[in-house]
Amino acid sequence: MAIENRYDFVMLFDVENGNPNGDPDAGNTPRIDAETGYGYITDVCLKRKIRNYVELSRDNEKGYQILIKSDKSLNEKFADAYREEGLTANKGKERDDVIRRARDFMCRNYYDVRAFGAVMSTGDNPCGIVRGPVQISFARSLSPVSIQDVTIMRQARTTEKRQEEGKIEIGKKSILPYALYRAEGYVSAALANKTTNLSEEDLELLWEAIINLFEHDHSAARGKMCMRKLYVFKHSSIFGKCPSHILFDKITVTLKQDLPPRSFHDYDIKLDPRMPDGVELIEKL
Repeated sequence: MAIENRYDFVMLFDVENGNPNGDPDAGNTPRIDAETGYGYITDVCLKRKIRNYVELSRDNEKGYQILIKSDKSLNEKFADAYREEGLTANKGKERDDVIRRARDFMCRNYYDVRAFGAVMSTGDNPCGIVRGPVQISFARSLSPVSIQDVTIMRQARTTEKRQEEGKIEIGKKSILPYALYRAEGYVSAALANKTTNLSEEDLELLWEAIINLFEHDHSAARGKMCMRKLYVFKHSSIFGKCPSHILFDKITVTLKQDLPPRSFHDYDIKLDPRMPDGVELIEKL
């Protein structure tokens, strides 16, 4: 059964001595708004980590497969849906019904399709287009960031020639000494009921994945990353009781001192407890 309440949510997370999301157009250095100096992280990066957690925690359990990953092509997966459902690509009057059945199969079997939606209209076995009920914005740092390039050395040599010469190989990694990011998200019960049938169990898995977003994603490149806060606004109806920006403005984060931040505790978080009628604030973390 699909969820019956709209949700909006706010995530606060930080990075220490790491690169949270490299920009391939800038030598994989941390992403930064050139005009303001504030850092940002793409929604694609955040959703990738949610997908990874679901795949790790559910281990291909039925109904919790992940569509967007590098195991095989998307068109092959669409063809699998047709085979499983006994469908044949049809250009006649039955085409819409065939695509609908294929789309429903993808929603039932793939968690990320149920949550985030997908464009599945390619190849000879199209499965339609799904608007996902869960959407996440770019994360933006709450203060300007400073990218530092750190020189690193490796004693192991890549080639035999370098081994004979005894040269030490030198490289570089780009890090942020510290940055606190804020991202905002939305869960549409209306879209869940219309197409994907996102359930309460699916929603609880989403909150679980966000809380543990970085716990199984550590790497030397990313440094220390922590999910610090997860605030969830629960509406008492499918379509919600007020615009999301009014709720997001209830949470303000400011620096305690006019100094470059180096810790989560350098910030002051204030919550306005006065909620509109029909909205409940749940502090998940």
